[in-house]
Amino acid sequence: MGSSSAERERTLIIYRKLVLARVFEEKVSELYRQGYVYGFCHLYTGQEAVIVGLSENMKQTDSVITGYRDHVHMLLRGVSPEEVMAELCGKATGCSKGKGGSMHMYSKSKRVYGGNGIVGAQVPIGAGLAFAHKYRNDGGVSFTFFGDGAANQGQVYETFNMASLWKLPIIFVLENNHYGLGTSVKRAAAGGVLINRGDPFGIRTILMDGMDVFEVRDKSKAAIEDVRNGGNPVIFHMDTYRYKGHSMSDPAPYRTRDEVETVKKTRDPIARVKHLLIEELGADEHEINSVIAEVTTIVDKAAKFAVDSPPPADSALGMDVTL
Repeated sequence: MGSSSAERERTLIIYRKLVLARVFEEKVSELYRQGYVYGFCHLYTGQEAVIVGLSENMKQTDSVITGYRDHVHMLLRGVSPEEVMAELCGKATGCSKGKGGSMHMYSKSKRVYGGNGIVGAQVPIGAGLAFAHKYRNDGGVSFTFFGDGAANQGQVYETFNMASLWKLPIIFVLENNHYGLGTSVKRAAAGGVLINRGDPFGIRTILMDGMDVFEVRDKSKAAIEDVRNGGNPVIFHMDTYRYKGHSMSDPAPYRTRDEVETVKKTRDPIARVKHLLIEELGADEHEINSVIAEVTTIVDKAAKFAVDSPPPADSALGMDVTL
C-alpha cells in the first residue's frame, strides 16, 4: 500500500469503522451486566474485519441477512448506534421498536433483514432476497451471512442447490470463527473443514483471512461485481475468531486462555490497521486517540439514549404483526 494522504484518510475511515464495532460491543457487554440488555446476546468482538471489509464493496441496493450475531451488521449498513442500542434494550425507539432485541433486529429501510435466532434459517431467506433482486433487475446482491455451526444444516445445502440452479445474485458469507456454540469445527464437520461445501453445487469458495480487513475488501471486490453482473453465486469462507463466548452466558471453557490471547496478539484486526497507519501511512498517536475518543463519545451517547428511552406501550403489542 502507498502512503498518500488520500490513502491515509481512507484507512482512517476503515479504522474508525473497526473501532466503532469493537467499542459498541464492549458497551453492549457493559449494559448487559448492568441489566439493561437481557435475554440472549451474542457479541461480534474479534470478527469486525469481515463486515467492515465487505461493506467497502456493498451498495445501498444490496440486501443483508445474518444470524443472531448481528449488531455490527446493522451499524455497518447505516442503522444509527442509538437505534441499535435501543433495540438491544427493548425500547420503543429501537430499529425494530423494541420487539426484536439482540437476535431479531432488522431495518427494512437499510435493507437489513435480520437477525435470525434459528441456526441456518436465514440462508434460504437470503436466497429469497436474491430472487427478488433478480426478478426486479435492480442490481442488488443478497449478502447472506452464516456461521460454521449453521454450515452443517440441511437447509443451507437446499439453498446452495436453488441458488446455483437459478443463478441467483447471492454471496454466501461463511463466518467461520471455529466454534459452533462450544464445539470445534474439527469435531463437528466431516473432514474438519468447510471450504469444499459448495463444490457439489458448482459454487466456488474463496478463502479469506477474516481478521484482515484489507484482504476481505480486496479479495471480495471482483467476485461481488461478477455476481452483481449475472455471474454464479459464490461462497466467501472467512477464517475469523470470536474473542468472547458464544453468547453472554457462555464462559467458553472449551478453549484455553492462551489460544484466545495468541489470536489477539497476532491477528487482531484493529491492531493490524493501527500498525499500518502509524508505521506506513504516517499517522500519529494523536490521530488514533482522536478516533477512539470520537467513537467512545458516540457509543456512550447511544447507550444513554437507549437507557432513557421508553419501552413499547402495551397498545403496541399487536402492531407490526401479520396473522
